[in-house]
Amino acid sequence: MAGQGFQNIFNIPELKKRIFYTFVLLFVYRIGVHVPTPGIDSSALAKIFAAHKGGILGMFNMFSGGALERLSVFALGIMPYISASIILQLLTVVVPHLERLSKEGEQGRKKITQYTRYGTVLLSIIQGFGISMGLEGMGTVIHPGWSFRFMTVITLTAGTAFIMWLGEQITERGIGNGISLIIFAGIVARLPSAIANTFRLISTGEMSLFALLILIALMVGVIGFIIFMEQGQRRISVQYAKRVVGRKMYGGQSTHLPLKINTSGVIPPIFASSIIMFPATAAGFITVPFIQNIASSLMPGNFFYEILYVSFIIFFCFFYTAVTFNPVDVADNMKKHGGYIPGIRPGKRTAEYIDKVLTRITLGGALYVSAVCVLPSILISKFNVPFYFGGTALLIVVGVSIDTVSQIESHMLTRNYEGFLSKSAGGRIKGRGR
Repeated sequence: MAGQGFQNIFNIPELKKRIFYTFVLLFVYRIGVHVPTPGIDSSALAKIFAAHKGGILGMFNMFSGGALERLSVFALGIMPYISASIILQLLTVVVPHLERLSKEGEQGRKKITQYTRYGTVLLSIIQGFGISMGLEGMGTVIHPGWSFRFMTVITLTAGTAFIMWLGEQITERGIGNGISLIIFAGIVARLPSAIANTFRLISTGEMSLFALLILIALMVGVIGFIIFMEQGQRRISVQYAKRVVGRKMYGGQSTHLPLKINTSGVIPPIFASSIIMFPATAAGFITVPFIQNIASSLMPGNFFYEILYVSFIIFFCFFYTAVTFNPVDVADNMKKHGGYIPGIRPGKRTAEYIDKVLTRITLGGALYVSAVCVLPSILISKFNVPFYFGGTALLIVVGVSIDTVSQIESHMLTRNYEGFLSKSAGGRIKGRGR
């Protein structure tokens, strides 16, 4: 039973310690979200966010867990670290030195991680200075000047560096991926206030009970669809040839190569939103009528915005998958270890076959991510849902939950526990294959 599976967690001291450590660090993060940056007029800042909550400010505020609208010490959130990580991954393809480091095992990964930290600090300094200048232009600073700018850059950069350290500590000593859990905590922390606001609207008659039931059914359906697709895999059969070493025979076993339907995760919608919303938000501060029309057409819910959004999501799904998964390397490794796909010649033909299969399932994954990100946003804008918990947030919450539960289950299985589900209930969590 699932209840007994959760009870087994407390029978493993190391796992219990890791989970407790994770919760403590996430609690520290949530405390920092409420520590304000000095020199800010909070009431003026709140008015600005109320006026531009549909632009890039609203999206970044979601990923920072509400820290940006308060301009707390964690206002930049973990986005500079994610941006630096993605930039390093993209540079790995074109910079020979980084490509060599990525193939040098643990030491190479440590060096790339060090470069990522430097990039995070650099991006934080640039973004912190831009935010300080922008706040002065909006009139939200009590005493503008270089002293405020310098203090803001130092405060926001230190806050991002601390979040980066928290995420690395959670990954190393806690359970789950620390960076993902920090984003997860920021999104989930806003849910209680959204629920309270919804019930307030029901009590005042601004929202009907029937509309609430439809909303709940919609969210449950989307969550179920995300779980179904995130667990989906295309399994390519791989056979290993038999070989004799001395008097013993090795190999001969049959296994499979799992290819996830959504290899790129939530990176495509994050990048797509950033690219589209940045010009829309910038144009929102310009009073020229033509620019204002462009800004309004690039807001969620508009036809032009949704078409651009889906196009960028599909592009980044293919681009990120091509960067992170190399069929030629996979085919060469299979050939070196005596593996082959039945009916496919090892080497170049195998790489071409894997690339063909990967391209097809990536298209399906891109359409799935697009549907999850666009359909809830359209319904929210058309039916005036009183709180925003759209597709990107659902993808992050469900994906991080699945990954964390899988890691907890792995710890339990290595100590001869059945995990969260008993054998009679279907065994442990598995990816769906075809």
